[in-house]
Amino acid sequence: MTDDPVKNYFAVAVSAPVNRPLTYLAPDTCDQPLMPGMRVLVPLSGRKITGYILERVDSAPQGQQIKKIYEVLGSEPLFPAEQVSFYKWIAKYYHYPIGEVIKTALPAGLTQKSGRRIMITGAGRKYLTTLSEAAITGTPWFLSLLNKGEISPHVAGSLWRSKDRRLLELWAEEGWVTINSELIGGTAKTKTETCCGLVENVDTFGRLKISEQKTIDVLQKIASTTNRRFVPRREITRAYPGAGTGLKSLAQKNIVVFEEQQVYRDPFGECFLESDIPETLTGEQKKALDSILPALKKDIFASFLLHGVTGSGKTEVYLQASAFALEQGKSVLVLVPEIALATQLEAHFLARFGSRVALLHSGLSSGQRFDQWCRVAQEKADVVIGARSAVFAPLKDPGLIIVDEEHDSSYKQDDGFRYNARDLAVLRGSQSAGIVILGSATPCVTSYFHATQGKYKLLELDKRIEERPLPEVEVVNMQSVKTVSGKPPVFSPVLINNLRNNLERGEQSLIFLNRRGYANFMICRDCGQPVQCRHCQVSLTLHKSDNKLLCHYCGFTVSSKTVCANCQSASLTAIGVGTERLEHELSELLPGARIARLDRDTCQKRDDYIRILRAVHKNDIDILLGTQMITKGHHFPNVTLVGIVLADTGLGLPDFRAGERTFQLIAQVTGRAGRGEKPGRVVIQTFQPEHYAIEMARNHDYSGMYTREIELRKALGYPPFSRLVNVKIEATEDKYVQEAAAGLANLARRFQRRLEPEILGPAPAPLTRLRDRYRWQLLIKGKQIEVLHAFLHRLEGELATLSKVGKAKISIDVDPEYMM
Repeated sequence: MTDDPVKNYFAVAVSAPVNRPLTYLAPDTCDQPLMPGMRVLVPLSGRKITGYILERVDSAPQGQQIKKIYEVLGSEPLFPAEQVSFYKWIAKYYHYPIGEVIKTALPAGLTQKSGRRIMITGAGRKYLTTLSEAAITGTPWFLSLLNKGEISPHVAGSLWRSKDRRLLELWAEEGWVTINSELIGGTAKTKTETCCGLVENVDTFGRLKISEQKTIDVLQKIASTTNRRFVPRREITRAYPGAGTGLKSLAQKNIVVFEEQQVYRDPFGECFLESDIPETLTGEQKKALDSILPALKKDIFASFLLHGVTGSGKTEVYLQASAFALEQGKSVLVLVPEIALATQLEAHFLARFGSRVALLHSGLSSGQRFDQWCRVAQEKADVVIGARSAVFAPLKDPGLIIVDEEHDSSYKQDDGFRYNARDLAVLRGSQSAGIVILGSATPCVTSYFHATQGKYKLLELDKRIEERPLPEVEVVNMQSVKTVSGKPPVFSPVLINNLRNNLERGEQSLIFLNRRGYANFMICRDCGQPVQCRHCQVSLTLHKSDNKLLCHYCGFTVSSKTVCANCQSASLTAIGVGTERLEHELSELLPGARIARLDRDTCQKRDDYIRILRAVHKNDIDILLGTQMITKGHHFPNVTLVGIVLADTGLGLPDFRAGERTFQLIAQVTGRAGRGEKPGRVVIQTFQPEHYAIEMARNHDYSGMYTREIELRKALGYPPFSRLVNVKIEATEDKYVQEAAAGLANLARRFQRRLEPEILGPAPAPLTRLRDRYRWQLLIKGKQIEVLHAFLHRLEGELATLSKVGKAKISIDVDPEYMM
């Protein structure tokens, strides 16, 4: 390194696959100080790309030509300097480029980079219209070039990574196309509106027209009512339609001045729940708060596992702990696994804390999310509620972090930057000397183990509010239920009778099945082949209402009137059951019932969730059915019956957590029954009634499930008794992925020392082809986290070479949740 005290050097994390920050010089002209968290445009390998300033450095790497920052994008930091160490730790732990980590953390639309726009020339049009090669002329990009005269930067980016790049470069040399560089991205922008205010220190306005005087009167009235000097122009013209002309003439007389002010796009809409503060807390709630509140007074990290049965009042503990934290001048971060659950908690927190609340989740528009992020970064909101990515909220020093339903696998990102928000919440709390509460009725086995070992303090709520009983559970063995035309029925007589009785009593019911669509797949009657996705090695799911077969992994669709790809037979039959079929059959069995479905097909926007949840709370729905969206956190006081269809669906998955997850799903949906004044009842339909997960869920026995699971994992050496890393290998051809997987395994075994860490594989992934890419994986298991990461860093140094030679993409998944 060489010292140069005269120059301003900055460490910048670039949004590219570069594993370390790069050093840049400050731009020649910059009318503002550069601070950590600011977004900049920098040169990298002949192109322009977005970067994020991490810190100022005193020196630059020796022997390197240090380039200057092109441009500062925005006048304010997007995250506080305190978060830089957080991002650095994450990049190192998850073996992911730090600039890509920050890009993932920030709202979408903030990343600018160089792109290429390809335009056809007059000579090119004459030549290219004569081409007859079907492999080229039939492609969407070629048709776009001929019909629209150009290829967009987005499509051109994909072509530049394919064999077609050389062809386009040859066409450019011949003068048939031009390849122009331009900046793309950066769509998220601040929204502003014109505001009007009276010029200060003006005692008299002189002689005014009637319209001018009326305009001033309206402006002053709104300003005094809202305690603002500047009033939005639209509010003035709404109150007095003639104000437009008046404002213009008043500005010319230097009586009124105009100013552009930022407008925050409202993400909240109408709330459908009220949040009353209970007159008294239960003894268990008081005991939990007696542990949490004193910890909030100290500036020392502490973590709690709040294990409370469904309906025990965990939400009220969160609310009162949050209120106390705000009184102490601390900010609050609340994480939830699903947008539907965020909507419920949002209503409670808004009712208690009003405009101090900000939302961060994918249910918002890009503009709303950007605005909410800015409100937090500018310290205009100190309570943040959101899903997984909200863990990166730009709170300076969060004093209280709450992770609701901490067991939920949705906290783990399963592609790209594969982080676990629950684990990062604990890390963030430790770095900010804050308090972390992990809450669940069915804690993750690993979290509960950490509580038994003293890593978390265990707080337990064993009883429901007002001593309400947990629901009575009946298990129906579907093997003993009479078949209909040789097939088992979707609903057992026991469940049908309970649904009818509930309808007669005017009480609500909830039906759970963790499968979307009408049927799992369609099979050919003639040759027995299922209809499969062209891009993935999975069967297509029938969605009958849309008359289509859909791949739930890549989105590929075909008409349900398709023919068998193997024998061209049109004789296809639907097999299996999904939530759409449940809705259809229930409407036939119970024609007078008001039925609603809550799954990804019916709820694609936040407003869809709110509409259905509001209808349930208003008793406008008799039966709500859906996937796991309906299992967590919802409080429906009039739901007294829960039916679980195919409760054992997840037990056959190739995952050591299958039993735990099945128990959690059943226990969570069971907890929706009997939360009001009337007792609840649950009917579980299963083909494996003797499986321990089913048995323990029937008896509300979390302790029994935990004991069984921890014994199995200790015997097999799985987490929490070890750490796992799944190295994933993908390629467009099977031979490439097999070669890369074998090479990676050989390399890994050469790096082993005394068989540590343990290497399992390589082997084909359970989903062997996904989105036109073949997939293999290598599982690495180690007991010592330091040894495991040292091994990964050594292996990581060889991955780029191995990927290039084997034409494969290799990625690292630390602490994988799913092995698919």
